[in-house]
Amino acid sequence: MKIMDEKTREDLLTLFRSKLNRAMTLYLETCSRCGVCFEACHVYASRPHDVKGIPAYRAEVVRRIYKKYFKPQGRIMPHLGESRELSEMALEELSEAAWSCTGCRRCVVFCPFGIDTQMLMSVAKLLLIGAGTEPEILTLLADTSVEKGKSLDLYKEGFMASVRDLEAEVVERWKIEAGEAGTVIPLGKEGADILYVGLAGAHSILPTAAVFNQARENWTLSFFEAVNFGAFVGDPGKTQLILDRIVNEARRLKVKEVAICECGTAFRIMKAMAADQPFKVSSITEVHARYLKEGRIKVDKTRFAGIPVTYHDPCQLARNAGVMDEPRYILSQIADDFREMTKDPKYNWCCGGGGGLVAQGEDTLDFRMKSSSVKVDQVKGTKATLLATACENCHTQLSDLNAHYKMGVDVKFLSAMVADAMIVS
Repeated sequence: MKIMDEKTREDLLTLFRSKLNRAMTLYLETCSRCGVCFEACHVYASRPHDVKGIPAYRAEVVRRIYKKYFKPQGRIMPHLGESRELSEMALEELSEAAWSCTGCRRCVVFCPFGIDTQMLMSVAKLLLIGAGTEPEILTLLADTSVEKGKSLDLYKEGFMASVRDLEAEVVERWKIEAGEAGTVIPLGKEGADILYVGLAGAHSILPTAAVFNQARENWTLSFFEAVNFGAFVGDPGKTQLILDRIVNEARRLKVKEVAICECGTAFRIMKAMAADQPFKVSSITEVHARYLKEGRIKVDKTRFAGIPVTYHDPCQLARNAGVMDEPRYILSQIADDFREMTKDPKYNWCCGGGGGLVAQGEDTLDFRMKSSSVKVDQVKGTKATLLATACENCHTQLSDLNAHYKMGVDVKFLSAMVADAMIVS
């Protein structure tokens, strides 16, 4: 096995030290190994034979390195403090821990001390980046995203042409006319009330454009994608750069609100890191609920009549960002047989695809399927035939689970259901 040189170790420890704020230190110092988190994690609950799926076990991989280099006892008597040398083998353990955690934070809800496992895994991911052993595909996607922000003019013309093609489809499918913006899918409109940040692909733009126009919204579409691959890979610098391009666009256009598409991580990152900006940050789910409450759009409840519907709460949107009531209000307006998966949404099982796992595609498919059987049982327990969600990663993961376990459900985006049930006038 390759031996880590001292220069590399010191560089990695400098990265570790950069994460040691008051909250992180508290999490590293506090765990009492009470075991409450054991069955809170979908990975361990799905594979109880594997102790590496326990949140406290993952945290301990980071904690032992902390004890070795940042605690007096670890430096003087490492054998007594269960400390761990930062080595190539330790990096392998960090990788296994970091990439078996989706960052859903269900364990935090159960932990009597509120220890945030996702924050501890951010240390692991940063060390892996420093050592150049993070998932290559995530770094590639993050770098591509950053470069697009630097060279927007190279992409603008092609993107605008694609949007013009989508406009025709909106008109054809919904027989809808342009709203306040004056065009079906406006781009770069200064003074718009809402800047909508979507994803690559028509599925993220078409239904939302239809709803915006029916609501007579003064809106504009962002030139950028909402997804933040910097957050997935765990690189704080790239996370900020990818976020800044949207913030700068919103400020330049002087919009009042930034609406993030059905991407849980993108919404949570924007909501948390753009708190001091001169615009409101909303999820598109919140916007659609608002339109329904204000009567700006009307829906035909018979569109999904007689269909048992359940809803998967995306962890980053619900448990981590508080958007729980709005999707249920929407479903109360468009479905007559809604079935909850759990009594309290904050205890909902993770789909098993977050934290950058779905973005790695086939490389994580086997693990994602094996570690998410409790989610499958939860869905099956509702006996619903339509499974709605409001997150791209969740939709992909749930679709994979549906195919793998033959759940027999129709997986739909909540925004698409709103658009399909909308009465056009």
